[in-house]
Amino acid sequence: MPADILSRLCLPVPLVCDGAIGTYLQARGLPGGTPPELWNIEQPDEVRALHRAYLEAGSQILTTNTFSGNRLRMPDTLGGHPRAELVRRGVELAREVAGDSVWVAASMGPTGRLLEPYGDLSCDLAEEAYAEQAEIMAEAGADIILIETMSDVLEARAALLGAQRATSLSVFVTFAFDEAGRTMMGSPASEISREMQALGAAAVGANCGAGPAAVLVALTQMGRATSLPLIGQPNAGVPRLEAGETVWDSTPDEFAEHARRLIDIGARVIGACCGSTPAHIRAIRTAVDAARA
Repeated sequence: MPADILSRLCLPVPLVCDGAIGTYLQARGLPGGTPPELWNIEQPDEVRALHRAYLEAGSQILTTNTFSGNRLRMPDTLGGHPRAELVRRGVELAREVAGDSVWVAASMGPTGRLLEPYGDLSCDLAEEAYAEQAEIMAEAGADIILIETMSDVLEARAALLGAQRATSLSVFVTFAFDEAGRTMMGSPASEISREMQALGAAAVGANCGAGPAAVLVALTQMGRATSLPLIGQPNAGVPRLEAGETVWDSTPDEFAEHARRLIDIGARVIGACCGSTPAHIRAIRTAVDAARA
């Protein structure tokens, strides 16, 4: 197995994570509106190919195709397949490709519901749902639990506590931010990072959101507020429609420049999110390797 992830994060050169899963699989034929996790069983070769493409591009962390796999967001059965099996296979497919050479980060995304007092979902129920998902993924061979694309600190707290209750794995937490470094719920990056550190997260950062510039703003604020390792995984810019197709406006060369800026502010894990491809990850890896030289 790779070295302990926390020990590796202490080294001066960042780790390279992977990129988009949902938009990548859609480009490979996943119908719009279809949960990507369904392909863990129905099109496993496509999911393996995704992980292999990112591995060959230089990723040192492969993220599982399990983002929506909590029981509050996904029904007990999807396409005739039990939710737990879709989640388990998502981890197993990434593990098959990763082997013993790179880490597997088991993805947990939002429930899609508002927690009390803004909605009707209790923190306890959310924590139970996340604990259930995290336990399945740990047993399937994950190295890290990655809680990602959060906008509500209360939900992130429930996910973190659930993962800690169910597993002994390191837990990374990332949020989606706007250009000012605030989540959709209005929480500033600095406040979020302090709270995640107090709760025992192993690393904290930004993914998705308003693109590379927004991630840079958020991580700059976090770096002033926490001693945790920082994670940056922006979208490939802002999507637009051209001739009926979705086009993302950040090129791999632009991503390499953003990676250099993230390295300069001390990011320890750098990857990408929606709209990115293995070419974006290859550009990030080139920038990271150049910083090592």
